[in-house]
Amino acid sequence: MATITFLRHAPLALKNQKCYNGHIDLDIDTTLVDFEQIKALQKQKYDLVYSSDLKRCTQTLDLLKLSYKKDERLREVKFKDEFEGKSFDEISKMPIYDEKYLSSFKSWHEFIAKESIEEYKQRVNSFLLELPKNRDILVCSHGGTIKLIHSFLTNTEYEQSRYAISYLEILKFSI
Repeated sequence: MATITFLRHAPLALKNQKCYNGHIDLDIDTTLVDFEQIKALQKQKYDLVYSSDLKRCTQTLDLLKLSYKKDERLREVKFKDEFEGKSFDEISKMPIYDEKYLSSFKSWHEFIAKESIEEYKQRVNSFLLELPKNRDILVCSHGGTIKLIHSFLTNTEYEQSRYAISYLEILKFSI
């Protein structure tokens, strides 16, 4: 039986954690990497490895010493320029912020994201539909994108999901 394993990239610098880091290209902070986790991940063998094209994912796979194919469809959702790299606290102090945007997932997403929910779902789903069958695959991506994939694979509503994945955590599915 083949498996597909999703890996969230290694930690970012503390100042970049808990921020809306969509398409912003940030480095990982190797001083925050748990190298025991890296050693455990290196024991796994994969037929194919895919990565978001952003540095935080490619640098993670470089730590694992894996060859991979980059795919920009694995990026996080695209946030509006004024929110990229900012924390909720910073956004909540901006003049354009209004608590009404927190009334629903949809209203918050429309306020903060440049890419619609449907565009995001279509982009990520197009990647999943093209994956080869009967292969053991590793995919290194971002927290929000893995949450979206989790919703697809568990047939749950992305907008209602509370699923979250930590840095260097994996999510494995048999296919």
